[in-house]
Amino acid sequence: MHCTQRCVRRAYLCGDDPMSGKSFEYRRGWIRNRMEFLSSIFAIDCLTYAILSNHFHSVLRSRPDVVKVWSDEEVARRWLRLHPIRRDSEGKPEEPSLSEIGMIVNIPSRLAENRKRLSDVSWWMKELAENIAKRSNFEENCLGRFWQGRFDCTILLDETSLLACSMYADLNPVRAAMAETPEESEYTGAKDRIDDLLARPNQEQLSEHEWEHNGAGHNGAGSKSGWMSPIEIDECLDPLGPDLDPTGRRASNKGFLSISATQYLELLDWTGRSIRDDKRGAIPQHLAPILTRIGLDTDRWCKIVARFGKLFMRAAGTTDNLAAEAERRGMRWLQGPGAKLLSPAPS
Repeated sequence: MHCTQRCVRRAYLCGDDPMSGKSFEYRRGWIRNRMEFLSSIFAIDCLTYAILSNHFHSVLRSRPDVVKVWSDEEVARRWLRLHPIRRDSEGKPEEPSLSEIGMIVNIPSRLAENRKRLSDVSWWMKELAENIAKRSNFEENCLGRFWQGRFDCTILLDETSLLACSMYADLNPVRAAMAETPEESEYTGAKDRIDDLLARPNQEQLSEHEWEHNGAGHNGAGSKSGWMSPIEIDECLDPLGPDLDPTGRRASNKGFLSISATQYLELLDWTGRSIRDDKRGAIPQHLAPILTRIGLDTDRWCKIVARFGKLFMRAAGTTDNLAAEAERRGMRWLQGPGAKLLSPAPS
């Protein structure tokens, strides 16, 4: 799912407010840190994100298969990390006692509700938005709404829409003229991955696929992107099922695209330059097969990535997939003016 949340007040969520002269740049760190914290608790994979001046994007994947294999005690411990009963002198959650865990585990209805919420994207967004709103209102000594309303959400129905949406989110700072290139785009998933790849030791014995699925090396302990989902999914190499992450920084080690992290970042860089300079040019030869496989030419691809947020509303996908989703919902159709652009051209 592609989720966006926008600030309601004229005062900026992040960055420099030209009216008041105040800088709220540090709030980007609040949001990113909260996302990382939530990724360590929820059975939800964060695929990528981007934090701009007055709104943010996140691409999320619910994992009910992950929360299903958690023990009752694990569900209770995770919920109590999110909503602790006791805190220490620094305000950090204290380790829950056996009696506190029992208050959840021994009440089946409460346990089932918490288990369901821990894979619910709406709850993930609620826990993110509410925390930032409270901190910002307290800091500004004011009351009232901080966000425009409930977050906007677009369901991604196929790999093509997922790839386009992820790049749309990662390239938002470039489109907004906040940065020239993805490697200069602070507080994006792409920037975190680029930094980790640049810091990867030359003597690293793991393949890129193994390295990324190992939490970007060293079991993910010091990586910037280790809390996000790996990019590449390999049906031959990756284990079936939930594939739980042992580091505790993310729900699982399951990727989401059939291309490597390097290929993703190279295609992202080329797409960003094409959109910003409005010069399509020829796609590098080693990247062309990616677009060929999903049935898109370079011109349509750049149009989709540049205007994804306007082309798709409640769901994104090819014409056939949007029709199937509308039927599943009991609707006649779903708005998606970009569906024809996203659909492979007839052979």
